Amino acid sequence: MPIRLISTDFDGTLFAEFENPPIPSVLTRAIGDLQARGAKWVINTGRDMSSLMETLGRADIAIEPDYLVLVEREIHFHHKSQYVGLAEWNVACARAHEQVFAAVRADLPRLVSWINSRFHARIYEDPFSPFCLIAGSRPDADEIHSYLLNYCRRVPRLTVVRNDVYARLAHAEYNKGSALAEVTRRLKLARDQVFAIGDHWNDLPMLSRDYARWLAAPANAVDVVKDAVLRQDGFISTFSHGAGVADALRHYLKHAPP
Repeated sequence: MPIRLISTDFDGTLFAEFENPPIPSVLTRAIGDLQARGAKWVINTGRDMSSLMETLGRADIAIEPDYLVLVEREIHFHHKSQYVGLAEWNVACARAHEQVFAAVRADLPRLVSWINSRFHARIYEDPFSPFCLIAGSRPDADEIHSYLLNYCRRVPRLTVVRNDVYARLAHAEYNKGSALAEVTRRLKLARDQVFAIGDHWNDLPMLSRDYARWLAAPANAVDVVKDAVLRQDGFISTFSHGAGVADALRHYLKHAPP
């Protein structure tokens, strides 16, 4: 079996709030079958633990991810009905973020002032970043994203993580891609055994041949994601959300060498 690790984004890829069921049964059967054959599954998401657990509970699926990557960076593994943090990785991740955030706090009033003078946006701090943003529209988010990226180029190891109209500042070396690489390493797998699928900006770090051979995007993915996947000879499904994930898995399992 060519695929030994399945990395799926959550919102917009695995999960669609407005569909019934929000995670299609064809997908849970496909992932469950691969798990029964020895593959591992990681949900690689921007959500935190409480938000993801509550939503998975409402989705009422019969399978459990083997790993979680939360807030695009923290790693947790499934053990006896709970998810346990990967302490070595998570402690180093938290320390790195504290250091880079200390370097930007003095600039935050200036960033907030620039945004507030031009856009209607909600800006706040949470436990994961001193600067989080919800833009009023996608065009506004595009302009703010460009401004923040320019700012990040002046601060070592700082980046902006974006999903639709949401954004936050983060450490550039801890993302969905580097976390996926750490899970792959701990499972003693190679990137040639990894499948990754996502739909939005914050999925780009893991949608790379550096981390996964089998790359895919559902039909609802934004153009920048589709372009990145196609440039690397990946697969774009004609189906959206979870149906697109199941379609991509079928495609690769059918066409990949054993």
